[in-house]
Amino acid sequence: MKLTIERAALLRSLNHVQSVVERRNTIPILSNVHLEAAGGKLALTATDMDLAIIESVDCAIETEGATTAPAHTLYDIVRKLPDGAQIEVDATGEGNQLRLRAGRSRFTLQTLPTGEFPQMASGDMPHEFTLPASELRRLIDRTRFAISTEETRYYLNGIYFHMADDGDGEVLRAVATDGHRLARVEMPLPDGAAGMPGVIVPRKTVSELHKMIEESDEDVNVALSDAKIRFGFDDVTVTSKLIDGTFPDYDRVIPVGNDKSLAVDCRNFAAAVDRVATISTEKSRAVKLNVAADNVTLTASSPESGTAVEEIEVDYKQEAIEIGFNARYLLDIANQIEGENANFELADAASPTLIRDTNDPTALYVLMPMRV
Repeated sequence: MKLTIERAALLRSLNHVQSVVERRNTIPILSNVHLEAAGGKLALTATDMDLAIIESVDCAIETEGATTAPAHTLYDIVRKLPDGAQIEVDATGEGNQLRLRAGRSRFTLQTLPTGEFPQMASGDMPHEFTLPASELRRLIDRTRFAISTEETRYYLNGIYFHMADDGDGEVLRAVATDGHRLARVEMPLPDGAAGMPGVIVPRKTVSELHKMIEESDEDVNVALSDAKIRFGFDDVTVTSKLIDGTFPDYDRVIPVGNDKSLAVDCRNFAAAVDRVATISTEKSRAVKLNVAADNVTLTASSPESGTAVEEIEVDYKQEAIEIGFNARYLLDIANQIEGENANFELADAASPTLIRDTNDPTALYVLMPMRV
């Protein structure tokens, strides 16, 4: 294999694929990226056996072929080369070596046989549909903050994508929860998605996919089975195993009888929560809300730091209520609100609170209170 490629193009693709590669691997080949030059493109593949990313980039090929190279080392080399550099990549010599040349810089890397590199078979994926990258980005953006990091509840370690009926028709719904907060966002069901199984896409896959579609305006082709899912867009293919578990019946934790309605200016409210939370203890991050007629008093205190109190004007007409929340969880939800106002539907100090974005009826958040 011998080719010439522009530094920026190679760096962008390497940046995407190398982040899949774990820093510590008991299987040496999993530390490598697979490079294959053919048809005027260099295809880069990285996998951790659960997730595989393939990205193709244009290059000038002198000799077609394939090799593997240490992913993080190769990425660091390309990252440190000067802007605009043309990189010559050569694996045609004897021995297991890959040579890189750019200007006066020369590097030689040890390679491993391409035959050792695992191929992640996607198998039959009977369900296939297409949706705009902007919509997939929105589904991920608004829910991923609520993904659980608790490994014992592995079935919560991802976003649950499934078909649902919202009363007006069928929708594609994304849900994530960690038991303390829940995020639910939906969009009209794409053509071809009818009959799809509910699937839990792992946290790492969600994170890598989000990074790559951040810059994309293309449609994303989604294909899935009960065990795997594949996303295809631009010159990228992301294939991932799904979490083998049952997502809980989240409808049971979405309150329906909350009769107290509190409307807040979201930016002012979030800023006030952030200020008073400076005082709260790092462990609990507790903030107390005293909600009265058109007024909320936010309070936080800790034995070490002292007390913080701030009042803000709100729209509230019902009886007074006192309720506590984890400040970080409150801010996580506030950051998802795109409109100026957020609406809190409250019941009492011990019951879950429903939070809605007044500008986006397709998004809904649930937050469990805490004792303060």
